Amino acid sequence: MTSPARIDVHQHLIPPAYRRILDERGLSAGGWPTPSWDADSAIAMMDRRAIATGILSLSAPGSHLGEDSEARTLARSINEYGAELVKDRPDRFGQFAAIPLPDIDGAVAEAVHALDELRADGVVLMSNAHGRYLGDPAYEPLWVELDARAAVVFIHPTAPAVPMLPGQPSPLVDFPFDTTRTAVDMTVNGVMSRHTRMKVILSHAGGFLPYAAYRFAGAAQFNPHTTPDSILTNLRRFYFDTALSATPTSLPSLLAFAAPGHVLYGSDFPFASEQWGNQFDAFLDGYQDWPPGQLHAVNRGNAQVLFPRLA
Repeated sequence: MTSPARIDVHQHLIPPAYRRILDERGLSAGGWPTPSWDADSAIAMMDRRAIATGILSLSAPGSHLGEDSEARTLARSINEYGAELVKDRPDRFGQFAAIPLPDIDGAVAEAVHALDELRADGVVLMSNAHGRYLGDPAYEPLWVELDARAAVVFIHPTAPAVPMLPGQPSPLVDFPFDTTRTAVDMTVNGVMSRHTRMKVILSHAGGFLPYAAYRFAGAAQFNPHTTPDSILTNLRRFYFDTALSATPTSLPSLLAFAAPGHVLYGSDFPFASEQWGNQFDAFLDGYQDWPPGQLHAVNRGNAQVLFPRLA
């Protein structure tokens, strides 16, 4: 059974000015071709797939392309573009604001502006910023500001600082590993235990985190300020989206590990084509082991708790 009104927490926007920069510099999301996108086609896709609202975010490579001042300007323009889309169609769109890490001063300023002035629904962070992962102690001022606002933080993977496997763009193989790596880094370095008001969503069912969480709890033997139980507790604080991950093999692990209410629908459109996404929608809707009411919660109800304006 399909929910009549999904809330999609993993949907991307590609502003025309941003696309021009990527094309001019030969940049992409880890070797994945940049797809075509516009707001009208996104709404048409949502209508066909029973998606009421898409929370739009920037995908890899993010807003910081190498130089701090450019990144601040680019993030601001992307966020103002997204805010206009939400202003025009608040029923159909939400926004995770782009944040220009690793420029920490620029990141803090943009997060404050986006959340306080643009009224963004949250922020999006790449899993690493030019090789610096999200447990980096230098990022603490950003976490303080996000936690003070009880912000929703969406973590999207980007290419790690290792060569791609030949013929295997980073989104296929490397992205789930990088999501896993930054989530463990955040947990072991205390980000999740210090900042309990913010809500953090991991893309693609958290990579391999649900499957290997008890293995990762072994990090306690190398980090004396942690215990296996504290690591598992803080790993369970994450939320997880179903983008490209709602399969008969991944759903049992995800649902066994995730805390109640912490699984959310995601499409990954337009980087995941509508045809490809429909396959994962069918897996989600056809899963045989949903407890009563849980499919609706994943499709909509859990997101309504995180985004009360959509209730």
